[in-house]
Amino acid sequence: MKVIVAIDSFKGCLTSVEANSAAVEGVHRVCPEAEVVQVAVSDGGEGFLEAFDAAIGGDWVSVVVRDPLMRPVTAKYLLRGDTAVIEIAQASGLTLLAQEERNPMVATSYGTGQLVADAVWNGAKHVIVGLGGSATSDAGMGMLRALIDTFAKHGTWDDIDALKQVRFTIASDVKNPLCGEHGAAHVFAPQKGATPEMVSRLDERARRFADLSARHFGYDRSTAVGAGAAGGLGYAFLEYLDATCQSGIQLLLDTIHFRDLVKNASLVITGEGAADLQTLMGKLPMGILQQAQGTPVALIAGRVSDKEQLLSAGFAKVECINPPGFPMEEAMRKDVAQQHISQTCQRIILEMKNDGHPSASFPCRASWHPHE
Repeated sequence: MKVIVAIDSFKGCLTSVEANSAAVEGVHRVCPEAEVVQVAVSDGGEGFLEAFDAAIGGDWVSVVVRDPLMRPVTAKYLLRGDTAVIEIAQASGLTLLAQEERNPMVATSYGTGQLVADAVWNGAKHVIVGLGGSATSDAGMGMLRALIDTFAKHGTWDDIDALKQVRFTIASDVKNPLCGEHGAAHVFAPQKGATPEMVSRLDERARRFADLSARHFGYDRSTAVGAGAAGGLGYAFLEYLDATCQSGIQLLLDTIHFRDLVKNASLVITGEGAADLQTLMGKLPMGILQQAQGTPVALIAGRVSDKEQLLSAGFAKVECINPPGFPMEEAMRKDVAQQHISQTCQRIILEMKNDGHPSASFPCRASWHPHE
């Protein structure tokens, strides 16, 4: 039996790699002979760099850039040949700020521009950018300012040949436009510390910037898919750097040839911190399901709601790893979450065996005990 394990990070608790390892341990406890393939995954946010490192390898490049409040911070990106992979949270992430420091009126994406510039100067011809976890809502103006500063310093800004030769791909599952009721400010800025008054001002600022840019270029990409991602960073990449936008998880799965990987698999186990109707709106487990090509997909999560809708969407199993009423503070402990993932995967495998699943005709232990 071959099992593919591709679980998203449980934010604030487990990385994708840690969650996968716990699942593998669970599968092997009841089926030691099963072949289990681990796939580190991310949809463009937390863990994006690690997922691509596992997928394609490369060299880690560290560079001192500016954080959202223009303080020095050491960030890293991945460089493999002439392809660079950047996770914007490294320089412009919300986790870089204390709760009381969150203010998207002043937070800037300048550091992300410094990462992009460094990658280009190091020979990158294709830059893949994971848009997720940003502290900013500046429509990418900070990033563009950093590019101007960097290339002007090197005396090449007039013809920007270096940037014109680079292909940009932004990885995001956000479909929101830059402005308006469903735009970056209204939907995402409140979680970054914006008050209702700030939201209105941020949206108006982004709208003015988009109008000026459209008059300059003769086209307007403020309503394109992905424009509202990462506080409007998506828009800046689309409008100014002619980037293409792809689903983060689909981009990763295509890179590792996931469809080929699952061709002879018996089961795929995926998961995320919370599974609900939003899962069906392009989140990572849905991307896994869409590429599974008929292979049964089991979905596990720390919290589960809308279970019937998830099953109707095609998931073979939908399981909460935590017992009913289990304290959330306890469930968020790393060791507890790993134990619960392991136990849940043991149960899933045995249920496949007991249900007479054709691919489950392999030697399995007849029962298991959570604490053995």
